[in-house]
Amino acid sequence: MSLAIGLFIGYLIVTYATKISSDKKNSITTFYLIRHAEKDRSDPNEKNPSLTSEGEARANHWAKYFDTIPLNSIYTTSYKRTIQTIDPVSKKKNIEPKIYSPNKINIQDFIKTNYGKNLLISGHSNTTPSMVNRLINEKKYEDMLDTDNKSLFVVKLIDSTATVEVRSVDFKAK
Repeated sequence: MSLAIGLFIGYLIVTYATKISSDKKNSITTFYLIRHAEKDRSDPNEKNPSLTSEGEARANHWAKYFDTIPLNSIYTTSYKRTIQTIDPVSKKKNIEPKIYSPNKINIQDFIKTNYGKNLLISGHSNTTPSMVNRLINEKKYEDMLDTDNKSLFVVKLIDSTATVEVRSVDFKAK
């Protein structure tokens, strides 16, 4: 009788360990990276400008775009323009954005912490492609043009394989 119980418990342990291993192998981590929307350039001395009305419209467009995409976390730099860009998405999804520092983030810990999740990251013309490069462990993407507010980088990590899709998300400002 105790041999049967021991074998059954052993079977359960192996089955559970196999399921955990299988789940980890098949998990997809998806990072959606965008540059902030159009910023107010009326004062060249302003280091932390807000969005323009066109930028606010684009931010609302991002909220519509991500409406059907499940997100677990939202990250943004501490600048007003990046926070304002993801604010409509954050409110619609009821996700409190987390502030991150692109140059101080330990990318391996960041990936590990967010394993199997979907994340939206709001950055800048230099930090967005740099973050993509760090996620894929390859220097592939250059800084974005300062006028590029419509690019969306979709980085998928499956096991040790990384794929990147760059989408152009246009909208018509009213």
